[in-house]
Amino acid sequence: MRHGVAGNRLSRNSSLRKATVRDLARATLIRQRICTTEAKAKEARKVVEKLITLGKHGTLADKRRAFAILADHGLVSDLFVKTSPRFKDRVGGYTRIIKLGNRRGDNASLAYLELTEKEQIIVSKPKSTAAARKEKMEKPEAALAHEHTHEHKHEHEEEQPKPKAAVKEPVKKDAVKDQVQKPADKASTKKFMGGIRNMFNRGSSSSGK
Repeated sequence: MRHGVAGNRLSRNSSLRKATVRDLARATLIRQRICTTEAKAKEARKVVEKLITLGKHGTLADKRRAFAILADHGLVSDLFVKTSPRFKDRVGGYTRIIKLGNRRGDNASLAYLELTEKEQIIVSKPKSTAAARKEKMEKPEAALAHEHTHEHKHEHEEEQPKPKAAVKEPVKKDAVKDQVQKPADKASTKKFMGGIRNMFNRGSSSSGK
C-alpha cells in the first residue's frame, strides 16, 4: 500500500528524479519562466518555493541548505540578494503554472512554470536618425563654439611646418681617392728626384777620378 508517499516519481529512480527537479528549479530561478511538462512543473514548483522561503530568512544555515540543493555559489547569492527580496510582501504563492495544451508526438500536457514577481528589465530602443538630428540641433551655441575652436586649434597645429632635420652631405668617392693617393704621389716624386741626384753624383765622381 502506498500510504504517506507523496509526489510523482516521473518514471525515474531517486537519483535521476532528484537531478531533474534540481535542474528545473535552477532554470526557473535563472530564467524566471520555463516551459516543461505539467507533471515536472508541479514537482519543481515545490523546490522553487522552498528555496525562496530560505532566501527570505537569510541566515547562514539557510544559505547552506540552499547550496545543498542548487550547488552553485553564484545562484545562491542571487537568490538571497535579488530574487527573495522581491517576495517580501508575499506569504506564499511565489510561482504559478500556466497550462499550454498537449505536445505533438507523445501528447504530453505542457505548462509554463514562472515566478509571480519577475525582475523588471528595461529595454531601451536605439535612437532614430530624426531624434539624433533633433538633439544635435538643440545643442547650446557655447558647446558648438567650443568644438569649433578646438577643431581650429588642431588644424593650426597640423599646418605648422615641422623643423627639417639636418641632412649630411654624402662624401664623394673621388675626394676619398684623391686623399688616399696624395701620400703615394709624394713618395714617388721623392724616389724620382733621389734617382736623378744619384746619377749626377756618379757622374761627378767618375770625372774626378
